[in-house]
Amino acid sequence: MTLAETASHAPVALIAGNGRIPLQVATALAAAGRECKVVAIRGEADAATRSLASAELGWGEIGRLYAFLNKSGCRDVMLIGGVSKRPDFASILGDLGTLRRLPTIIRALTGGDDSLLTKVIGLFEVEGFRVVGIKDVAPGLLAASGVLGKTQPRDTDWQDIQLALTATRKLGELDIGQAAVAVGGRVVALEGAEGTDAMLERCADLRGSGRIRAKNKTGVLVKTAKPNQDLRVDLPTIGPRTIERADAAGLAGIAIEAGGALISDREETLAQADRAGLFVIGIDQAALSQGRAE
Repeated sequence: MTLAETASHAPVALIAGNGRIPLQVATALAAAGRECKVVAIRGEADAATRSLASAELGWGEIGRLYAFLNKSGCRDVMLIGGVSKRPDFASILGDLGTLRRLPTIIRALTGGDDSLLTKVIGLFEVEGFRVVGIKDVAPGLLAASGVLGKTQPRDTDWQDIQLALTATRKLGELDIGQAAVAVGGRVVALEGAEGTDAMLERCADLRGSGRIRAKNKTGVLVKTAKPNQDLRVDLPTIGPRTIERADAAGLAGIAIEAGGALISDREETLAQADRAGLFVIGIDQAALSQGRAE
């Protein structure tokens, strides 16, 4: 058997950070009949994820992590969920397995987010594991193409989608963020290190102060993967809180990349968007560059 064939018959390990996505991936795998072993990142994974975990390890226990994966027969590994902060150098001095790999680990802690993630993937691959993504094991969690709720975007919304999409591409080229907001034909906010929620809060403040002058729901949040981003990790994600923040910012809707973005708590998220009168749409970037992708 090849490595891929062996991995597909073995349990998949979920290295789980914060948020609800790890739990939803584990649920999807169980429904598909695929065994998984959840490894909760100490200080990141929430209580629901920890309740499913076969192990809970800190940043400095990489040697123990590899030992657990080998003992459990896991060849596929998925890095899923958020990480609130990068580990500092003190936190990785945990066990002999970590110390032996210290030069490689330190190199992985430098550079931009994409550089970091690429190096983290390399840390697993050099040990003989295969890093997989949502598309490989739970594709049903990815956003489909087209309008996903009851509210339809207007012609003016499509203009803002195009503009914000252009902005996200530029952001991605610089490895800065995955999201932008355009209102009334101009970009008003770009995502930085603070994340999407904080960016939307800034938009709400701008509208409240009159810097964004729009009486009705106007403007669009666009979230896409960065150009050449490895789609096995760090996919753009929206959820109920995104809807809440977008509504508070007075936006008309949200556009995310079809097949390249996640919707956390899909039913709840779309129902909340319907109640708020916000559209949620999955866009095909290639199709959109040639015209409206409905």
